[in-house]
Amino acid sequence: MSPPALPNLRIHIIGAGMGGMGTALSCAKKGFTDIHVWEAAPALGEVGAGINIPPNLARVLDNWGVLQYCNGEGVAMTKANVLDCATDEILTSVSYDTYMEQEYGYPFVTVHRAALQRALIKGAEDSGVVKLHLGNFITDYDFDNTKFKVKQGESGEPEWVQADVLICADGVKSKAREAMMARKGVQDDVEDTGQAAYRIMVRRSAINEDPELVPFFTGTESYRWIGEKRHIIAYPIENGDLFNMSTTQPDRHFVQADTWTAVGSKDEMLKTFHDFCPRVQKLLNLVPEGEVLEWKLRIHEPIAQWVDNNTALVGDASHPTLPHIAQGAAQAVEDAAALGVVLARITKKEDVHKALEVYQAIRKPRTDWAVRTASANSKGLHTQDKDSRNAAFATASDGSNPDKMISRETHDTLFMYDVQKETENAFDELFAKAI
Repeated sequence: MSPPALPNLRIHIIGAGMGGMGTALSCAKKGFTDIHVWEAAPALGEVGAGINIPPNLARVLDNWGVLQYCNGEGVAMTKANVLDCATDEILTSVSYDTYMEQEYGYPFVTVHRAALQRALIKGAEDSGVVKLHLGNFITDYDFDNTKFKVKQGESGEPEWVQADVLICADGVKSKAREAMMARKGVQDDVEDTGQAAYRIMVRRSAINEDPELVPFFTGTESYRWIGEKRHIIAYPIENGDLFNMSTTQPDRHFVQADTWTAVGSKDEMLKTFHDFCPRVQKLLNLVPEGEVLEWKLRIHEPIAQWVDNNTALVGDASHPTLPHIAQGAAQAVEDAAALGVVLARITKKEDVHKALEVYQAIRKPRTDWAVRTASANSKGLHTQDKDSRNAAFATASDGSNPDKMISRETHDTLFMYDVQKETENAFDELFAKAI
C-alpha cells in the first residue's frame, strides 16, 4: 500500500469508543502518522456487555488485521431462534450455518463488548502512530478553525489544540453534534422511544450445571423470547463462559429523565418479566444483585449534516441506532473505514472538507436506512397483537422474516457490503461533486 499524499495530516479524534478507536486504526493503516485520540475516561476498562460481530464488521476488522482478537473469545452463531415468552415454543428459527459464512465470507460472532474495544486499541497501539490521551475533557469547539479546547482532569486549565481534521466520535450524547447543530440554529432534540432496556449477564459457574441451562452456554444459538411490548435477546459470549441477555420493555421511568443509564433494580426486572417461561426465570434469578444495568432507549431523527468545515461526526454522534438489528458498532466502524479511505485520497489540506463531504455522501444513506430499519423492527416486534405477530412468524420464508435482525433480506443489504471498496469506487465521482 502506498502512503497517503499527506501523511503528516494532524488528525484529532474525540472519543475512544468503537467509532473513535476505529477511525484512529483506519487512518494508521492508511499510513497517517500524526493521530491523537482524546478521551474523558481515566482508563479504558472492561465495561459493557455482549455485542455482535456480523460479517460487514468482520470484513473491516479482518482488513485491519485485528479480527482474530475478537474471534479468539467469540462464539460463532449457527442458529437464531425466536420463541414465545410464556410457552418457550419456537416461533421461527434461522440456520446461520447453512449460508452465513458461505454467502458473506464470515460467520456471525458474538463477543463481549470489551473484546472489540481491545482489538481496536491493540491495532492502534501496534501501529506506533496513535497517541491516546485519557482523562481529558473537551470544553469548547472552534469549527471555523478546526480547533478544540481541552483540559486535563476536572481541574486542569483548558488549552486550545489545533488540528487539520477533527473527528468527533463522542457518542449518543455528543456535545460536538449539539454545538454543530446550534451553529445552524437547530436544537439537538432527543426522542424517548418509551422503551428501556436491561443489560444483564450470567456466568456459567453460577448455574450449578443445571441441565436445563447448560445448553445456553455450550451451544451456538441465539434466543429472542418475545411477548407483548417486551423481549429478551440472549446468546453466549467469552467462549461460552457468559450468557449475555439484553431486554427491551416499556420505560417505567426507573432511569431518571436527565440520565441515560443507571444501576437497575433486580426486583423490578423480575416483575417486568414475571410471565416469561421457567427457563428465563431461572436465568434472571441468577443475575447477581447490583449487576442489573438499565438504560433508556432514545433516538435522534437523522440529522441533515455531519460535517462542519474540517470536522465530521462519527458513529452514535451522527446516527444513534436502536439495538434491534445489531448494527450500532458495525456502522460506527464502517464510518471509520470510510474516513480512512477518503482522507488518504486527497493531495492537499485544502481538500479535507471535500473529503469529509464524500464520507457523508457515502455513509449517510446506509446509516439512515439502518436507523429506520432498527426502529421499524422494534415497533413490529413489540405489537400488542400477539396472534398476528406469531402467525407472521409461522409463515416466515427463508428469505423474509418478521424479525428483521434474522431476515435474509436484511442480511443481504448489510453483510454483502464492503465499505472500503464502495468508498474507493465512488470517491472520484463524489469528490468532483463536493463543494
